[in-house]
Amino acid sequence: MSNFKIEKSQATRINGVDWNNLGFGIYFSDHIFVSDYADGKWDEGKIVPYGPMQMEPTNCTLHYGQSIFEGLKAFLDVKGGINIFRPGKNAARLNHSGSRVCIPAFDEQKLVDALKELVKLDKQWIPKQRGQSLYIRPVVFGTDNFLGVHASSTYRLIVITSPVASYYAEGLNPVKILVSSEYVRAVRGGLGTAKTAANYAASLLAGTLAKKAGYAQVLWLDGVSRHFVDEVGAMNIMFVIGDELITPSLEQGTILAGVTRDTVLTLARDWGLKVSERQITIDELIEAHKSGNLKEAFGTGTAAVISPVGLMHYNDTEMVINDMKIGPIAQRLYDTITGIQYGEIEDTYGWNVHVDL
Repeated sequence: MSNFKIEKSQATRINGVDWNNLGFGIYFSDHIFVSDYADGKWDEGKIVPYGPMQMEPTNCTLHYGQSIFEGLKAFLDVKGGINIFRPGKNAARLNHSGSRVCIPAFDEQKLVDALKELVKLDKQWIPKQRGQSLYIRPVVFGTDNFLGVHASSTYRLIVITSPVASYYAEGLNPVKILVSSEYVRAVRGGLGTAKTAANYAASLLAGTLAKKAGYAQVLWLDGVSRHFVDEVGAMNIMFVIGDELITPSLEQGTILAGVTRDTVLTLARDWGLKVSERQITIDELIEAHKSGNLKEAFGTGTAAVISPVGLMHYNDTEMVINDMKIGPIAQRLYDTITGIQYGEIEDTYGWNVHVDL
């Protein structure tokens, strides 16, 4: 267990939180974890009060986007203490993302230790209401000051925490998504498998246009043929066609390896469901809908856990799925995953990292 220097905040901002209207990513807890990289190594790291950070106009990340991040959650265990859900997977994925944009790896166990200390210190910020949690956002960015396209030699890792409710205003009610035929998010050999700032910047225009048209998110197709399904803007995507649970394969090289995606696939296989990770085309989805075989569609991700999709719009085709109601598989997955996260269901997989208070 690492020993981090802790500088406690002299005053809390928790009294300014509207716990009945948390939203997502609006309020931020009193402390953050910070570690800096210089001369070829990361320092020990420390926990300090949340506040502004000084930055020069020539900060390389402002100009060239050398930045990665993660997202995970902590929950109050119904039996006492705190559960952080699968932080080791997020730490490993952070380093994968870093390898794609020349950011040096951070010790994964040390990051998990930092998360444990941070949520323990700000435990009063963890919402008590079912369906809410403490969102944890690690982010790493270059800190050199220069103009010129090359990797930074110094970096900063910070971890922010935020009490959150549902990511979507619809909650667990099915959302409407627009299938983008004009814009693309990623191509094979690009940054699709990494959680980089640039990856999300590429999605903003199509996402903004979709929301103006009344859709919650964009479903991306592959960047070459515009034929194969990739993922949704903030989620991996899954379909139940007949008796088969299908999700695009990571081998496509454009899809983020979601932690919730892996959780869902593990549970589904253990339940004896027929599960396929393979390429799936938009035409196959349209035909499955026409034949009545498209039973469910839902997104998987840390922010929403499970987000049922009730309608998909592609060009002139509109597909209403399961009468705009959550399906039985999506409901069972949501209940099981959240049950494990809150300690209501036994965690036989060892997914929770428990913090005693």
